[in-house]
Amino acid sequence: MKPADRLAARLTALGRWSTVLVDALPAAALFLVTLGPGQVLSGPPWLLALQTALVAPLAWRRRAPTTVLGAIGLAAAVQWALDVQLPADAALLVALYTVAAYSPWRHIPPAALALQAGVLLAAARWAPPGQFPFTAAALSAMAVAALMTGLWIRVRRAYVASLERDREQRARLAVAEERARMTRDMHDIVTHNLSVMVALADSAAYVRTSAPDRAAVAMEHIAATGRQALQDMRRSLSTGRDLATPSDLATPSDLATPSDLATPSDRATSGEDRLDAVLQPAPGIRELGPLAERMRAAGLATCVRVAGDPETVPAAAQLTIYRLVQEALTNTLRHAPRAGAEVRVDVSSRRAEVEVTDVPGPVAAGDSGPLDAETQASGPRPELRGEGRGIAGMRERVAAYGGTLDAGPAPGGGWRVLAVLDLGAPR
Repeated sequence: MKPADRLAARLTALGRWSTVLVDALPAAALFLVTLGPGQVLSGPPWLLALQTALVAPLAWRRRAPTTVLGAIGLAAAVQWALDVQLPADAALLVALYTVAAYSPWRHIPPAALALQAGVLLAAARWAPPGQFPFTAAALSAMAVAALMTGLWIRVRRAYVASLERDREQRARLAVAEERARMTRDMHDIVTHNLSVMVALADSAAYVRTSAPDRAAVAMEHIAATGRQALQDMRRSLSTGRDLATPSDLATPSDLATPSDLATPSDRATSGEDRLDAVLQPAPGIRELGPLAERMRAAGLATCVRVAGDPETVPAAAQLTIYRLVQEALTNTLRHAPRAGAEVRVDVSSRRAEVEVTDVPGPVAAGDSGPLDAETQASGPRPELRGEGRGIAGMRERVAAYGGTLDAGPAPGGGWRVLAVLDLGAPR
C-alpha cells in the first residue's frame, strides 16, 4: 500500500473513532442523569450492569444505528422480564431517533413497530390501574416525537447536501462556460491575427524586389498585428484566471501564459506596462474602424457602416459584435482573398444586427492599403483552411444573447453572415 493510501486509511479510521467519542459524551451524560432518580445505586449490583447495558451502546449509535437499537431493546426486554423500571429507558428514544436520521429507509418501519410493541408491553405492565390508554398514548407520543425528529434531521441533511451539490454543479458550469469563452476568444484572436500576418507576409515577399517600400510597410503591419494579438491574449487569459479557480484552470504545461507567448523584448516590458495592457477596455464597435484598416492592409478591401449609437450597447455585447465581425472578415480573407467585404452594424438599446457580406470580384486600388490591387490580384496567396470552428463559435456567441445567426451564400453571390442579438433578453 502506498504511503498516501495508508494515510487516507488512518484518517478514515480516526474519523470513525472520533464519531464514537463524540457520541459517547451524551451517552455518559444520560447515564449520569438517569443514575440518581432510579434504584440503581441502592439496589443490587446487577442493576448497575443493566443500566450500563441500556446506555453504553449509544456511543456507537451513528456507526451502527440498527444494531444499537437492537442491543438496547434486548437490554430493555431483560429489564421488562425482571419487572424493573429504570429511567435509562430513554436510551430507546435516542436510538430510534438515530435510526430515523441515519439508517436506510427500509430499516425505519421495523424499528418503529418494534419500539411501539415495547411501549405497549411497558404500559401493560407498569401503567397504574385504569390508566393503560393514557400511559400507552403518552409513551407512544414520545416515540413518535423521536421518530419525527430523526426524519426531520434526515430531510434537512438531504436538503443541505442537495444545495451543496447544486453549488458545486453551478461552479462546474461556470468554469466550463469560462473555458468555452476563453476557447472562443483564443480561436478568434489567433485565427484572425495569424491570417492577417500570413497574408501580409506573402504579399511582402511577393513585392520585396519590385516595391521594397511597400514590403517594409507590410512588415510594419505584421509587427503591429503581432503586438495586438499578444495584447488581446494577455487580456483574455488574465480575465479567465480571475474568474476561474486555480484548480480549475489549466496547468502551465497545458495552457501557455502571456509570458510564454511574449518575445524577449516583450518580457522586458515593465509590470506597469503589462498591467496597462490587461486593463485596457475590450474592443467594441468603435474599434471596427481599426479592424477594417488592418484587413485592408492585409489585402481585403473592407467597408464598415455603423447605424445607431454604440454607447447604448453594453460592453459585453460590443465585444461580441466585434468578435463576430472579426471572425467573418477572417473567413473572407482565408477563403475569398480576392473579394472585398462590406460590414453593416445596426444597433439600438434593445437589438443589434450585424451583417458581413463578401463582395465578389477584384478589389479596387483605392481600398487596398499598403499593397496595390495588382499585388492582390496576382500575388501568391495559399489557401488558409481551418477546421470549421469559427461558425460554431459565432453561433455560441449569438446564442448567449438569445439571437440568431445565418451564414450562407448571399443572393447576389459571395457569402453572407447575418447575426441578430436580442440585447434585452434575460441571460
